[in-house]
Amino acid sequence: MSKIGKKNIIIPKESSVKIEGANLTITGPKGTKKLTINDKIFSSKINDNGFQLLPLEKKIDKKTSIMWGTYRSLINNAVTGVSRGHEKTLELTGVGFRANLKSDVLNLQLGFSHDVNFKIPKEIKITVEKQTIIKINGVDKELVSKIAADIKNLKPVEPYKAKGIKEKGQFVLRKEGKKK
Repeated sequence: MSKIGKKNIIIPKESSVKIEGANLTITGPKGTKKLTINDKIFSSKINDNGFQLLPLEKKIDKKTSIMWGTYRSLINNAVTGVSRGHEKTLELTGVGFRANLKSDVLNLQLGFSHDVNFKIPKEIKITVEKQTIIKINGVDKELVSKIAADIKNLKPVEPYKAKGIKEKGQFVLRKEGKKK
């Protein structure tokens, strides 16, 4: 039995879940998300206090248990995304490191001889605060995390002076410099 899969998914009042065979449509104030579950293995039902995903078989093997928890997490992330949204905050550390927003392009000055332009997808909303803080918002948790990872990979944090792009709250293991 999956510990995560057994839990109910609480659906907020402003959000709704519509089941059509194997397709789930989750709608909320932030947007709509469509998911597909394997209806040969799982059945879904909406009860008074939320949404539940149940396996069809009485005996659950290890693979079904793993998939049960995974599908439950995906559905829960979609419900959270359409009701509250997902957010990642990135910090730029370094002399002269700054970010600017030019329509649908994020312009980054990262200590290179040229500016780095990052094209923003339509589903994602990026705001720049104080030129060194970037906030990434969206409905899809996977896409928000991927965009944050792509931006962080433009200039990873180096261990000596901790210069680069990092997530808010990310720990950077610092190294000692050269000794005389």
